Amino acid sequence: MRLNLMVKPSILWFNWGSLRRLMPISRQFGLERGVAIDRYYIDKFIAAHALDIKGEVLEVGGNSYAFRFGKNNISHCEILHVKTGNPAATIIADLSRADNIASDKFDCIILTQTLQYIYDIHSAIRHLRRILKPGGVLLATIPGISQISRYDMQQWGEYWRFSDLSARKSFNEVFGVDNVTVETYGNVLSACSFLYGISAEELKQRELDYGDPDYQLLITIRAVRNK
Repeated sequence: MRLNLMVKPSILWFNWGSLRRLMPISRQFGLERGVAIDRYYIDKFIAAHALDIKGEVLEVGGNSYAFRFGKNNISHCEILHVKTGNPAATIIADLSRADNIASDKFDCIILTQTLQYIYDIHSAIRHLRRILKPGGVLLATIPGISQISRYDMQQWGEYWRFSDLSARKSFNEVFGVDNVTVETYGNVLSACSFLYGISAEELKQRELDYGDPDYQLLITIRAVRNK
């Protein structure tokens, strides 16, 4: 039977089941259950732009995306971290005050789920453009609908949630309107599931891949530095 979407369901129609709870199923974004839903979307975005990952690459926190998707097109990969203590890091810098990173250095920067931890995001975006080579590409992801990461909040703070509009305006101001592409991923089901800590494997692919711009779980940015 096809539902008439114009008819408002009765308040007693909805069956809460196990979702009527004050505590999430997982406070670790569902990572102990499988792949986190935001990571499913991040993988899709990075895979779609794999050809941008080449030459001199900078990635935050590690190099898993660079080498998984850039493969033999990478000549060198630097790993950025904001504090000492990460043995894999080759560059220690706060992106909002990254004068210690040389200008015109990278062909590609992979910046996943990082800008929410930087208070002065506008300064960070300016530095990101500066350290890209002319023609270089930034691949960035930022959260829309998400829980707080308590670990990150305690380590360096968690300041922001974004929309496609705030992302577009912030990056357009620095990179230029014609050089920025912003997309969103998510829908009401995937967003609610993510907040509860349900993993990507527990949803069907068609449920994950349906996009609803009113429920922006993840925002992605591809920004190119003008030659």
